[in-house]
Amino acid sequence: MSAAPVSPFKVASVLLQYPTAALFEGLSHLNEAASGAGRGAGDPFGIFLEWVGRTPPAEVARHYVETFDLRRRCALYLSYYRYGDTRKRGSAMLTYLAAYRVAGYEPAGGELPDYLPLVLDFAALHPRGEKLLRAHRADLELLLRALREVPSPYASVVEAVCACLPKLRRGDLAVVSRLRQSGPPGEEVGLEPFAPPSYMAGEHGEPAAGGAV
Repeated sequence: MSAAPVSPFKVASVLLQYPTAALFEGLSHLNEAASGAGRGAGDPFGIFLEWVGRTPPAEVARHYVETFDLRRRCALYLSYYRYGDTRKRGSAMLTYLAAYRVAGYEPAGGELPDYLPLVLDFAALHPRGEKLLRAHRADLELLLRALREVPSPYASVVEAVCACLPKLRRGDLAVVSRLRQSGPPGEEVGLEPFAPPSYMAGEHGEPAAGGAV
């Protein structure tokens, strides 16, 4: 009896987290899961996994930190794109928390509720998660375009997520155009940043050891 297909949202969640040794050890399973995601998501997943498979783990880890920890426009926190480190972002967080609470979903790991891998995990389990992704389609597009500009192989993972969602609407395009020029809003005086200290300091632990898989 064949195993049930893995949601492409779950695959993307795994790939967008810091690349520990477990990622490289599970490449064969990830390739199998990605191949069942359909052409729209499967092809981008395949491009990314091919890069991971031929790149030394330490280099993948270094690229991850340089991309997501050191570039404001490549943040993995969805509400950051519209609200930056401003007080309005705190209100936006309530939307995620409410969706989790209604669905009986209890996030693990101490991450902020708008952390993209966390939202993707939720979307793999409950329709409310996909609804959150749809509501932030413009923010995903901003992340996708920023990753393409770096350029980063991680753009393929976000491309796969976007392929599972509706195309950008006119309002989304207007948001993307505006924020592409201005970037996320700056910090307000006296406001603590919403991203956890480990994210702000670029601390994900030691890079995965070993050679290319």
